[in-house]
Amino acid sequence: MSDVENLTLLGQSKTEYPQSYSPDLLERFRNRYPQQDYTVELDCPEFTCLCPMTKQPDFAHISIRYCPREFLVESKSLKLYLFSFRNKGEFSEDSVNCIARDLFQFLQPKWLEVQGSFWPRGGIAIKPSVRLTEVES
Repeated sequence: MSDVENLTLLGQSKTEYPQSYSPDLLERFRNRYPQQDYTVELDCPEFTCLCPMTKQPDFAHISIRYCPREFLVESKSLKLYLFSFRNKGEFSEDSVNCIARDLFQFLQPKWLEVQGSFWPRGGIAIKPSVRLTEVES
């Protein structure tokens, strides 16, 4: 079980919810099948962030898909990381790109996609998506 010994959030009886954006909350564990290409999909149907202009909450369904290499993201740490956007003033497109960048740097997967489906405001739904892939040498 040495691949999970560095996980500090999972299994704790009390959960501390972050009050500000914090990518340091992310935790990872070793992929036991790095020789296989497979896809991991994670859904967060209750994502919120703040409009940087109005400070009104923006609600979204965030979907994350990736093909792991050496590491997988631990789901409770991902939940807390995504929760950390709750008080962050950022446009929808910025939030999706920030999540993709943070996860790609942290996990170093073969590829990673993040899609956001933001609830309509003013009659318009915003659905940004980004795909990051490894850099070819």
